[in-house]
Parts: sequence; C-alpha cells; structure tokens
Amino acid sequence: QTYVSLEGARVLDAGSGLGLYVAQMRQAGAEAHGVDLDLTKASAVPGCLAASVTGLPYVDEVFDLVLSHEVIEHVDDDAQAVREAYRVLKPGGRMVVFCPNRWYPFETHGAFWCGAYHFGNVPLVNYLPNALRRRFCPHVRAYTQRGLRRLFDGLSGRIVEHRCIYAGYDALMERRPRLARWLRRITYALEATPLQWFGLSHLLVF
Repeated sequence: QTYVSLEGARVLDAGSGLGLYVAQMRQAGAEAHGVDLDLTKASAVPGCLAASVTGLPYVDEVFDLVLSHEVIEHVDDDAQAVREAYRVLKPGGRMVVFCPNRWYPFETHGAFWCGAYHFGNVPLVNYLPNALRRRFCPHVRAYTQRGLRRLFDGLSGRIVEHRCIYAGYDALMERRPRLARWLRRITYALEATPLQWFGLSHLLVF
C-alpha cells in the first residue's frame, strides 16, 4: 500500500506459490491474479494459473502492479522475468521486486558441498567470488545493488525505491519471542542507516 493503492487495482503475483499474497491483496480490495510453475500450488487459490514468470499468459499492459517476491533468483533467465513483468504493466504501473542481497552474511537457501546439499543458513558463502559461489549455490542467485539494477537497463521508467530490509524472525518468534523482538528492534533500526545494505533482501520498486 506504500507504493501503490490496492483498492480497485489489477495486480499480479508473479510466482505466487500457495497464493497467500493473492488472497491478502484481494482482501485489500485488489483484483489479484497469480502465476506459479507448480500446478498444485497455482490451483490452490482461484485466479492463479500454472505458468512461468518468463512467459506470462497475459496480453500487454493489463496490470497496475506486478509483485515478484523472492522469485527471480530461482528462474533460468532473471532478465526475461523482469521484461515479462514490465510487458504486462500498464503505463505508469509499478513492479515491486524482493530478492536476496549478496551482502547479507548468510545464504539462506543452503549450499552444496562434499556431494550433498546442506539446508539452512550458510555463513559467508555470498562473499565468495562469483565462480566459487556458483559451485556452492548453483540453485539460487543473490544480487548486489548494481547487479539487480542492471536487470532494468533499457526499460522505459525509473526506480522509485531501492533499499534493503532485514528478516522478520518469524520462526524465531515462535521459539524465543524475547530474542526475536530484540533482534527486530535492532535490525529494523539498521534499515534507516547505511548498514541496511547488509540486510536480508532487496526491495526495489520500478
């Protein structure tokens, strides 16, 4: 709601998963749609289709808002995913992108080594040179400021917001709420400082 009014807006969640954001945006008054590669997930909420974010099943210029929430880091062609989101935006529409920050101290998607996948937060792997990081994390990208902005090169429009945000610590809140609240207080304060660029995810509005 900070960047676009949802009331009466036509919005697309590109990579909608179980459709939770689609449902929430409808509650906020939007005509919300979603796409996801997983047909089981896509069919969980009415208005969600099984499709790739790199080949959206919509004509040009039909949405006021396209949301891409932690999706582009997983697709084969992230630039094409951005171009497709741009294609279906109405003139003056907005694209909101969340994606992993390369300077966050942990890789939250896990990593491969010794022939096996290791789930969980892996420290410092994002700080490795690109070629070495790709050996540990071939399944997911993480973006620098410049690398993320490069995906929008050549598109008519402008970036109206770009910053980093820290984690919500939701899982920790269930186990140790006092610690989670303490971490939220500290890291959310960092979002107003240059240390925001070490946050968990980029938030970019185009």
